[in-house]
Amino acid sequence: MADFLLELRCEEIPARMQKGARAELEKLFRREMDASGVKASDLTVWSTPRRLALIARGLPTATEAVREEAKGPPVAAPDQAIDGFCRKNGVERGALEVREVKGRETYFAVIEKPGQAALDLLAAAIPAIIRDFSWPKSMRWGDASISNESLKWVRPLSGIVALLDGEVVPCLTDGFASGRTTMGHRFHSSGEIVISGADDYADTLRDAYVIVDHEVRAGIIREGARKAAKAAGLTVVEDEGLVVENAGLTEWPVPLLGRFEDDFLDVPPETIQLTARVNQKYFVCEGPDGKLANAFICTANIAADDPAVVVDGNRKVLAARLADARFFWELDQKKTLAQHAKGLERITFHEKLGTVADKVDRVAKLVRWLCEEDIVKGDPDLAEQAARLCKADLVTEMVGEFPELQGLMGGYYAAKEGLPVEVSDAIRDHYKPVGQGDDVPTAPVTVAVSLADKLDTLVGFFQYDEKPTGSKDPFALRRAGLGILALVLSNNIRTTMRELITAAAHAGGSPDAGRDIAGFLIDRLKVQQREAGIRHDMIDAVLPVESDADTARVVARVKALQSFIETENGTNLLAGYKRASNILKKEKWEAPKNPSGKDPSGKDISYTPETAEKALIDALDAAAPKAASAVTEERFEDAMSALATLRAPIDAFFEDVTVNDDDADKREARLNLLARFTGAVSNVADFSKIEG
Repeated sequence: MADFLLELRCEEIPARMQKGARAELEKLFRREMDASGVKASDLTVWSTPRRLALIARGLPTATEAVREEAKGPPVAAPDQAIDGFCRKNGVERGALEVREVKGRETYFAVIEKPGQAALDLLAAAIPAIIRDFSWPKSMRWGDASISNESLKWVRPLSGIVALLDGEVVPCLTDGFASGRTTMGHRFHSSGEIVISGADDYADTLRDAYVIVDHEVRAGIIREGARKAAKAAGLTVVEDEGLVVENAGLTEWPVPLLGRFEDDFLDVPPETIQLTARVNQKYFVCEGPDGKLANAFICTANIAADDPAVVVDGNRKVLAARLADARFFWELDQKKTLAQHAKGLERITFHEKLGTVADKVDRVAKLVRWLCEEDIVKGDPDLAEQAARLCKADLVTEMVGEFPELQGLMGGYYAAKEGLPVEVSDAIRDHYKPVGQGDDVPTAPVTVAVSLADKLDTLVGFFQYDEKPTGSKDPFALRRAGLGILALVLSNNIRTTMRELITAAAHAGGSPDAGRDIAGFLIDRLKVQQREAGIRHDMIDAVLPVESDADTARVVARVKALQSFIETENGTNLLAGYKRASNILKKEKWEAPKNPSGKDPSGKDISYTPETAEKALIDALDAAAPKAASAVTEERFEDAMSALATLRAPIDAFFEDVTVNDDDADKREARLNLLARFTGAVSNVADFSKIEG
């Protein structure tokens, strides 16, 4: 068995592309090995800004000879079909064998594949891997770039290391011959570095100030930032995405802490953090009070003789960025939010739905309706004021620079303007919840604005048939649907989705819009509740009996049903229900079916009911009204408890009673009794929808 090392060296690979590049290198290497019949199980793939590296351990030194057979066309087939078969399998017609298959003479190609040395196999694989490598963006370079046939790579390729147990795997790609030499750190190392093999690759490069393992670099950055902050009496604001990005930008990471001027802290902390993160890839720190401190942590790519010089250079760059942010902050406050909001008339929300100002007007109408109808218990005037200002920050300089801050900056500007706290909070949080796990607003004014905004988006796009299809959801309508459900359930909003959809449609002047939205929201409800451990079939079982109910009631009933079904009584009652339903279905029985005038309960009949039959009748007499009353009063657990009392009687009924009795009166009464049983159960939930 042998160990193989492949290093593809080039100019700087963007940090955001390195994870995908590692996966692509592994995929292509496995493809080449699989095609040669070699199992590559022990693979390690690393990346730095200037190289991709793969180590495969335990490869065979050679492949075994293989004899393959391919069945071809009948001997009597047209020449064209036979010649095509020969070309496909790389054999001459005269080399084909003739065998009898089901009474017909048929051609077979016998292909002898000799064993191949791993060195030769890898020499052929490397150019194929490089040629087929897929990058999000790639380039051509040098004189050869005038041809479309020249090599494309993310950045100019500069070297290939290919070693099998220390022996160079010879190959030539785009004028580069493979070898055993590479380059170390751009500043801390000079000249070529000789690699002996896979075992010493990482250590040899580490001696040249290159840490090839991206996970090790990430760990150095993560822990180094924490230590630097702690030494200054601070706490670094954790940001795993920034850790990964800095690991992709450095080969020898050195976290360093610096300070910026205190007066920049007058700017909202989110702005400072975003400026440091997006523009400079710096971490920020918090003081013992939990507030943002005037400190940053940069990740140098050198072990500087004087780190203070590196820190000061980074401080100056950050200070320029923060000065821009402060300028935007101060400039935006020269206008009120109401003045900013006038600019929304110039922004198109969607060609069919008008401007953002048009959307704001629809949301404001819907918000007032939600509060005046007491669906959301917020002040109608405050809610409408928040709605009319909630998008105003979209035209501010700060949000123009940092779109991620929309809503948040509006909240800050509203507070600085002296608007009521309910209004500023609603502007700040009305986009929430953005996704699964995000905070769900609970303040009434915020809930009203957030709910109205999402309803308007959903109904508006459905109105013009701009619905999600497959994996495509360009207007994030699935997210809007999940947000609506989260707001309704978290705040126990007691109204039907139909009423909300109709109100949103009327606010937009299109009362016929949104016919398909109910089904869409049911699908979103299933997705949302699946995350909470609720089975989709439980929702399907409740919806038929709660078609006009509010969502909070539906979910409460679903949860009670699932809890019941997961008990022994629930499981056995379900089995009894399905058995009864199958009998009734087979008999095509529609209850009540009572041609002789007898009571379908079975009480007033000409024969004495058997013990088990009488027990089921009595149990239904007691349980059915209890369950119905409990459902009406939303005591769903009590309704399930009432159903549980039917478990033993229905089991005994099927054990002791013959339903299809020869006596027609008995048979009719017993079928009516089963119909009564299934009806009582179905009033609580449609058990036919439950799996199992």
